[in-house]
Amino acid sequence: MQERENILRIFEETKEAMSRGDAAKIRELSNHTTNTASLTQDPDNIAVAVIIYSLSKIIERKDYQELQGWKIFHEVYVKSIDGVISSLEKGDEAAFRKHLEAIRIVIGKLSGKLKERIQEVFRKASINKASRIYDHGISMETTAKLLGVSLYELASYAGEKNESDVPESKTISVKSRINLVEGFFR
Repeated sequence: MQERENILRIFEETKEAMSRGDAAKIRELSNHTTNTASLTQDPDNIAVAVIIYSLSKIIERKDYQELQGWKIFHEVYVKSIDGVISSLEKGDEAAFRKHLEAIRIVIGKLSGKLKERIQEVFRKASINKASRIYDHGISMETTAKLLGVSLYELASYAGEKNESDVPESKTISVKSRINLVEGFFR
């Protein structure tokens, strides 16, 4: 696992934001992991990006809390985050991965509308994070494989985005480029 200290910090801040119900802060933390995942292409960083982003989406949907199974799901999620933090503090990568997997397992054990909705959130989160990693210059095929999404899903999602949504895709004007080049020769 790469960037252990960064992942630990992100989970600690996520836990704090969860206690406040601050979905925006959790989504911001997810973006930090996406940047790292883009650079390292480390599966652990990618899993963290998807899990944290999914959590932000789940927390902002207050109607989920009314569905059957929410309490169990929430308890396991919180315990898993505590376990992740503890594992990272100890440097125990196997336990870290076990706690991440516990989140996926509890989703599989849910039933009804909550299961369907949370599975859909995770699917969309994977596609969203794949798109963000692709925006950082990783090939579409590599990104799709890393996140377990199809090329079609990724291409469709990436094609729907407006270029202005991606800061890295903005270009500077011709005049600004000329001034920049002239600056090199001064």
